[in-house]
Amino acid sequence: MKRLTKTRVQKKKINEGVKRAGYRNIDAFLEDLIFDKSVGTIVIIDQITIDLTNVLNQLAMKTDILEFQTYIKEGEENNHIHKFMPFQQDIRDISEAGKPLEQLDTIVVPANEDGFNETFLGANCWYAIRISSSMIDKIKYIAGYQTAPISAITYYAEVAKIEKYKDTEKYIVHFKNSAKKIGPIKLVSKSKIKAPQAPRYTNFEKLSRAKILDEVF
Repeated sequence: MKRLTKTRVQKKKINEGVKRAGYRNIDAFLEDLIFDKSVGTIVIIDQITIDLTNVLNQLAMKTDILEFQTYIKEGEENNHIHKFMPFQQDIRDISEAGKPLEQLDTIVVPANEDGFNETFLGANCWYAIRISSSMIDKIKYIAGYQTAPISAITYYAEVAKIEKYKDTEKYIVHFKNSAKKIGPIKLVSKSKIKAPQAPRYTNFEKLSRAKILDEVF
């Protein structure tokens, strides 16, 4: 705390930010953060290893891992190339589009025919999915988008639980019951929405009303 408020300028910025967030002072903010909010962590590292994921999987708190690598070309020490996956890009895209995050309760996952039939329909689960830790408690439903030639959302299921998948930073989603048919909600020609290549979030009510993929997202 002393380090945060070391200078008058720092203290002023912190107090302004705290008030914008709706707190009367820094003490009220810290009390809410420590005692009333669930704590999460972000781990930034140059390489994700099995040992790292094993350790993080033992923690009760929510954890996101960001792999960040820097490359330097020989003879060009001042020319750096950074390789990384933008943090929570899936959520940021939705937020920047002006859509309320609190309404998101459904994850849509792409799947080819063999994997879909064997796992989504046959095992009542789906893995290995990269999910932002902040979305874990929000997801109530999962929908399967079957890739070409079907190119449509065809089944959905209510989510029973979501847990880490083996020794990875990804997750497995377990269904409450067998998946149910929906639609098909097709990707149409000249669609504004591209075929999902990675998990995407939506609202179940919106999914239920949709006739084409454009109306889902």
